[in-house]
Amino acid sequence: MDIQARLSQARAEVEQLKEQIKRSRSTKDDQSLEEATKDLPPLTKFQLKAKRTLKGHFAKIYALHWADDKRHLASASQDGKLIVWNAMTQNKVHCIPLRSSWVMTCAYSPSGQLVACGGLDNVCSVYNLKSRDQVRPARELAQHTGYLSCCRFLSDKNIVTSSGDLSCILWDIEMGTPSIIFQGHKGDVMSVSPSPDKRTFVSGACDATARLWDIRTGKSERTFTGHKSDINAVQFFPNGFGFGTGSDDSTARLFDIRAHRELAEYSSPQIMCGITSIAFSASGRFLFAGYDNHYCYAWDVLKGKQLQTLTGHENRVSCLGVSSDGMALCTGSWDTNLKVWAQQQEWRCGGFSCMV
Repeated sequence: MDIQARLSQARAEVEQLKEQIKRSRSTKDDQSLEEATKDLPPLTKFQLKAKRTLKGHFAKIYALHWADDKRHLASASQDGKLIVWNAMTQNKVHCIPLRSSWVMTCAYSPSGQLVACGGLDNVCSVYNLKSRDQVRPARELAQHTGYLSCCRFLSDKNIVTSSGDLSCILWDIEMGTPSIIFQGHKGDVMSVSPSPDKRTFVSGACDATARLWDIRTGKSERTFTGHKSDINAVQFFPNGFGFGTGSDDSTARLFDIRAHRELAEYSSPQIMCGITSIAFSASGRFLFAGYDNHYCYAWDVLKGKQLQTLTGHENRVSCLGVSSDGMALCTGSWDTNLKVWAQQQEWRCGGFSCMV
């Protein structure tokens, strides 16, 4: 038997074992999420509307990230600019020229003092917004041998990055050196999301798996399977006990960490394109997903039903995020625009009304 035949036989055996494990786990489930929530009344008063359009980029927007102050956000575009916005007033607070225009990710630090970005230059560049010289990065974190796909701050001293070199790295920003290198994925790592307590983080990769990592030990605690194609986005559930994923297989999924299994799948026969980004509402009741078909869909996490289709972008919705107070959703697109969405009703003070 030649090597290719043996490999095919081994893959078939692996798939059979996966199905056996899945059936074994399902026999121990008392009920599904859909069964547990069947008596829950459906949501009726949910309608988001575009309240602001942030214009200023001149090329495809690839990433955005909200600041913890609930008002500012950073966006990165292939026009070679990283812009910090005041989402309420639509004003540009900072406009940072990047050394490489091939940017794929950006992040805002918890204090609001630092922003970071990276992309095809394989480097995570950290900028100090309090510095007079914002042309030069305060730190350039260089260790990855592949493109930088995602970065997220744990604090002003530490940041986690993911890369096309199949690894994630925890960095000491002050020293500019790696603290821990996380290895285990068999495909490009596309996204990372730290847990609320910052002790763990989850990663999604092109090997169609998501992994939970312990930041203290550097080890992969669990591997989650179910997707049929690349996982492009991961996001921790607000309570820290689960996380969501978005994939090129046109589905978003919810995983429970304690049960080590998939709880729900969010998909529709009418949606045949990949998911680029996901985010949960502050309560976790809503899941927002950006798609290649120019739309953002809002899903009821408990019921698994599609609640609303957010239209207005003229190209792929490449990134999105919910503000830390749950008041607003921002979407970024290849059409060069950012849109800020909120409920129809607004507070009298001019703020956004909570999405729940």
